[in-house]
Amino acid sequence: MNSMFKRVALVARHSKPQVVASLISLADFLTTHGLTVLVDRDSVSHADAGRYPLVDRADLGKLADLAIVLGGDGTMLSVARLLAPYNTPMVGVNQGRLGFMTDISLHEMFTTIEAILHGEFVPEDRILLNASVQRDGVEVASTLAFNDVVFSRGATGSMIEFEIFIDKQFVYSQRSDGLIVSTPTGSTAYSLAAGGPILHPTIPAITLVPICPQSLSNRPIAVNDSSLVEFVLTRGVDSRVHFDGQSHCGLQEMDRVLIRRYRNPLRILHPVGYNYYDMLRHKLHWGERLL
Repeated sequence: MNSMFKRVALVARHSKPQVVASLISLADFLTTHGLTVLVDRDSVSHADAGRYPLVDRADLGKLADLAIVLGGDGTMLSVARLLAPYNTPMVGVNQGRLGFMTDISLHEMFTTIEAILHGEFVPEDRILLNASVQRDGVEVASTLAFNDVVFSRGATGSMIEFEIFIDKQFVYSQRSDGLIVSTPTGSTAYSLAAGGPILHPTIPAITLVPICPQSLSNRPIAVNDSSLVEFVLTRGVDSRVHFDGQSHCGLQEMDRVLIRRYRNPLRILHPVGYNYYDMLRHKLHWGERLL
């Protein structure tokens, strides 16, 4: 195969035998076409991987030209944060449930992947957020988020109080169950459930969506994705900040969390004919055309 990608990394949703079987079938398919296959160590066992080399997930971005993810949006999220620093593109094969990002169906996997390897795809760049937790002027945590950075009240059940600054300018103080700072990709996740707007992935914006605010005048707002968002916790016991719902950091009063767009986007490769609005209509069960 005369492919623009030579080394392909495969990642699967773990603990799913049928997904592992699909991964090995795809690995065999790619190998017969002359490509080098790397398999994520967390996705399969040594026995399942057979002759394919197992690689730590954190190293996939620097070793592969392309990553193919078999699973759901959760698997895509965990891989996206590792690929973005290396500008390694990603393809998603849906073996989860809703699958807003994994848009290749299993029964079309081989034909669609072959076309993508030949350069027949629709590229789309998605932004990530870089979050830094600072306590007494010292950074205590730093990580990336592909969907959202979420502030929550923790296990105690009482509301938290905080202040928001945009580019060092005070915006508001708020008392609520929390706040969602979302990318356009994350606008169809927790943000959507909390009443936030759906953003097309190409819109250069970050949304701030309150979670059950005490004041009904607190509404979602969107800011330019070049903005620096600063969250200051003024009151809250057992408060936490979550990153893509897959990791979190405990917060203390007067902690500051600085959120800005990450320097590299993540490139997702869609099949030819991909249409974002078609995907939304299908996933959200919107009405079809009347005429």
